[in-house]
Amino acid sequence: MTLPLPLRNRLAELIVEAVRTSGARQVLGAVRRFCADPAAPLPATSLPTGFPLDFFDRRGDALVLKGAYIWCHDEMCDRVARAWKLLSDRQLPDPHFSLGAALDAAADLFDAGLYFEVHELLEPYWMRAEGQEREILRGLIQVAVGFHHLANGNLRGARSLLDEGSVKLLGRMLEGRAVGPFGLAVRERLAAVDPSAVPGFPREGQAPGTGSR
Repeated sequence: MTLPLPLRNRLAELIVEAVRTSGARQVLGAVRRFCADPAAPLPATSLPTGFPLDFFDRRGDALVLKGAYIWCHDEMCDRVARAWKLLSDRQLPDPHFSLGAALDAAADLFDAGLYFEVHELLEPYWMRAEGQEREILRGLIQVAVGFHHLANGNLRGARSLLDEGSVKLLGRMLEGRAVGPFGLAVRERLAAVDPSAVPGFPREGQAPGTGSR
C-alpha cells in the first residue's frame, strides 16, 4: 500500500533521523505508543518535540489520525513497528556518520523492507560523491526505490529501476562491501519480479546477494 506522500515523506524523514539521534527515537517511540493503543490518553507531559501533530486530531484526551489518513493507519503503524524494532536498542552512531555507517544502517533498513528510507538515507551521500562512488550509490538507491515500487504494485516502475540500478553495481566494491553480487542477485530476480525473493543488502565483509530475506 502506498502511503499519502506527505505522510510517507514525514515518516521516512523521522525514521532516517532516528537512525542518528535520540530525540528522533523518542518521537518514533511516541508514534509507536499511539499505534499500540490509539485510544490511550495523551501523556501527562508534553509530546516530544517533532511529534507529527499535523497528521492528527485530538479526540477528547487522545489522538486520532486525521480523516484523510485514517485509511492508512495499519500501513503507517506497520512501518513504525518495523523501524522501532530495528532502532529502539541500536547504538547511536558517531556524529560524523560516515558513509560506512550509513551503508550499515541502509542494509538494516533495506532488510526490514523500509526501502524508501534507504533512498532518503543514502541520497545526501550520493549528492556529495564523485566518480565510481557516486554511480554505485545511485545504483543502490535505484534498487531500493525499485523494491519500494514493487511493494506498492508498480511493476513497470520496479522493473525499470531494478534494471538500471543493478547494472551500476556489477563487479564493484564500496567501503569494503561487495555490491557486485547484490547487483547480480537483483538481475537474477528481474525475470520474475518476485517480492518474496529480495536479496540481502551488501554488508561489510560478506558476500551478499546469494540468498533472500
